[in-house]
Amino acid sequence: MSGTSTGAASPFKQPKAVFAVAFACVVSFMGIGLVDPILPAISHQLKASPSEVTLLFTSYLVVTAVAMLITNWVSSRIGAKRTLIAGLVLIVIFAGLAGSSNSIGTIIGFRAGWGVGNALFIATSLAVIVASASGGFAGAIVLYETALGLGIAVGPLLGGTLGSISWRGPFYGVSVLMAIALVATVVLVEKTPVPAKKTSLSAPIKALRHRGLLTMALTALCYNWGFFTILGYAPFPMNLSPIELGLVFFGWGIMVALFAVFGAPWLQQRFGIARTMYVNLGVFALLTLGIAIWVLNRPALIALVIVSGIVCGVNNTVTTQAVMLVSPVEKPVASAAYGFVRFIGGGLAPFVAGRLVVDLNIHVPFYIAAGVVAFGIVILATAHKLLGEAEAAQAAAAEAAAAAGPASPAAEAERELEAEERAEALSGDAD
Repeated sequence: MSGTSTGAASPFKQPKAVFAVAFACVVSFMGIGLVDPILPAISHQLKASPSEVTLLFTSYLVVTAVAMLITNWVSSRIGAKRTLIAGLVLIVIFAGLAGSSNSIGTIIGFRAGWGVGNALFIATSLAVIVASASGGFAGAIVLYETALGLGIAVGPLLGGTLGSISWRGPFYGVSVLMAIALVATVVLVEKTPVPAKKTSLSAPIKALRHRGLLTMALTALCYNWGFFTILGYAPFPMNLSPIELGLVFFGWGIMVALFAVFGAPWLQQRFGIARTMYVNLGVFALLTLGIAIWVLNRPALIALVIVSGIVCGVNNTVTTQAVMLVSPVEKPVASAAYGFVRFIGGGLAPFVAGRLVVDLNIHVPFYIAAGVVAFGIVILATAHKLLGEAEAAQAAAAEAAAAAGPASPAAEAERELEAEERAEALSGDAD
């Protein structure tokens, strides 16, 4: 099955408000890879074991996952813009507090608070970009994944640069940058009305009753297990300085960004979402297996980590589109439910890796990660027909829209209203 064309509209011709949120996304996603170059330094200077240091990922991501469940409840009561602002404020505060800490335990705790702000921001930002961006749904996803890729790429470089001065520097850096993003959001993003319909706390959990959404979320959990095993533990056997680690993961992040923006859309159009995901997960499992085998061979480890950024970039974009495509609920609810499941995998993986290294050896966590990623292919296969039908429906809708030609503003507004009504009707299954 071939993928669908998303039209010629550039995803980068957007209103200022969209770029303000996208910039904040870049800084937010910096927080994922920011601590990578300073993990060994924190371990050494605070006299913490690598297993303890990996909790910086676990507290951040597990709390982000759980907090995802309340994002729609909050947003539906105070509006999207205020939710974005609340998330940004929390990140500014807790990133600054983490930089001021003197023990690994307090940093872990402040990273958890950072995770709450991250959840409020991430779940809402995707919905705001999708709603506000020109160029259609697919263009909005590409823009969002561009922000993700840039954040993941720049995060390690910033962390390595500031970390070479002090391990506190990266935390303070993010706090300052998020403060700038906060001002841009306040000034440039228009006030959003409070939704007429309030979302229940249970909506994201109930949304997971839908087979397509649950399958994509579990597939993403398996992928994130491999992703964060590499991100959370690969820096230790590299035995590099903070700036050198920053450069390695900057190279990895550049691959993530380039293939999220350019590689993923091309592969999707040529091979379709399902086949792209199968092959991509298979290649990622093989790369992770290679890391497991050559984890103590520094040149091989560095090369494999950087190359893995290619499949990470493709997977980030294609999986996000697949989730939105098969989910018969509102996009914010689908995003929250999906984020909850996938971040659980991402949060637990680094901690489990640290324990396995202590109890067994440094190869084992990467062997397990390769197996978990491969199991994600099995999970994905159970929804192959469902994904194919959803992709075919999207292709038919795109062809019909192209044949109809440009719509008048009134017709476009009416079409958007009908889409919202259909989404509300579908969401009744999840409320």
